Amino acid sequence: MTQTAIVGWGHLPFGRIQEDVEQMIVGAAGAALDDAGLGPEDVDAIFLGWFNAGMAEQDFGASLVMNGFDALRYKPATRVENACATGSAAIYQGMDFIGAGRGRVVLVIGVEKMSDVDSATLNRMLLKGAYLKEESNVPNGFAGVFAGIAEQYFARHGDQTDAMAAIAAKNHHNGCANPWAQLRKDLGYEFCRTPSDKNPIVAPPLRRTDCSLVSDGAAAIVLTDVDVASSLNKAVYFRAATQVNDFLPMSRRDMTALEGCARAWRGSFEAAGMALEDLDLVETHDCFTIAELMQYEAMGLTAPGRGAEAALEGWTRKNGRLPVNASGGLKAKGHPIGATGVSMHALVAMQLCGEAGEMQVPGASVGGVFNMGGAGVANYCSVLEAHH
Repeated sequence: MTQTAIVGWGHLPFGRIQEDVEQMIVGAAGAALDDAGLGPEDVDAIFLGWFNAGMAEQDFGASLVMNGFDALRYKPATRVENACATGSAAIYQGMDFIGAGRGRVVLVIGVEKMSDVDSATLNRMLLKGAYLKEESNVPNGFAGVFAGIAEQYFARHGDQTDAMAAIAAKNHHNGCANPWAQLRKDLGYEFCRTPSDKNPIVAPPLRRTDCSLVSDGAAAIVLTDVDVASSLNKAVYFRAATQVNDFLPMSRRDMTALEGCARAWRGSFEAAGMALEDLDLVETHDCFTIAELMQYEAMGLTAPGRGAEAALEGWTRKNGRLPVNASGGLKAKGHPIGATGVSMHALVAMQLCGEAGEMQVPGASVGGVFNMGGAGVANYCSVLEAHH
């Protein structure tokens, strides 16, 4: 087990938000500190997860949170970026700070403001998370990248559009119970399965319902060492935290499998002394439905090429063998790049403390988080366990 616990969290609604980055950072941070029962004066360091890539004019956001809390002035504050895994990267930096004995209480915030730029500009900025020497001309940005991955997967394992529609429908159904989700609408399998005016093909074979949303949002957590955690009202401990990075160019990898994801899961299970069967739920990185399908295989839920079984037979529904994305996932919740990893850890911590409201998976005590940056490049896998 690591030396770190999550002792509080704050989560803003995801969607198209009027607030700017600074206001979202301050709002999420204040909520997390209040939830932990700690004040800004107790914080030893701040880590901000923020991708940006030009989406917001303001950059260099490490100290922005201090505008809301004078007591944070003079504390070390660092901004972290690792594409769509930016939020988890910030958390792991906070864990390392505590593990190194540099401090005992760390505030981690994840944020993104994506709605201020037009869609063509946004696609170009998100594509900065790909290998531009080879992948800069992919049409439709990251949707095009994952459409290409889906085509390769289909060529090897057969057409998966039914399974992908089942994943989309499951996550939209789950998202209705998430008070912070961007899209709280139970669209149903047939809508997700059938291309239409309201569900067009974005990049073949991906339909709109196969793609996560353009989102603004922020989430924050408070990390402490074990001694501080034991004195607080609640604590969710990291049983394992594994980071695996792979080659950036897709040309150097077999894109029909997410090898970095598989290695991250194996590393975390080994470190935790656990197996997949020990988990009560998982929040995983469904930036596109094909990604969630492939992650079933990478985590060991099914054999390679058989992920569709888990989707079509209901294994990953909230009442299934292993509930996956009870929050609605990125698909329904939204995917504000820098906030996503922090949100995922916060949502699993809520579940393990029995504080997930309508999203609650009954009796959950151990949960997994998988957060991915780029097309399987930066892979973060955490195993969390509550101590009541």
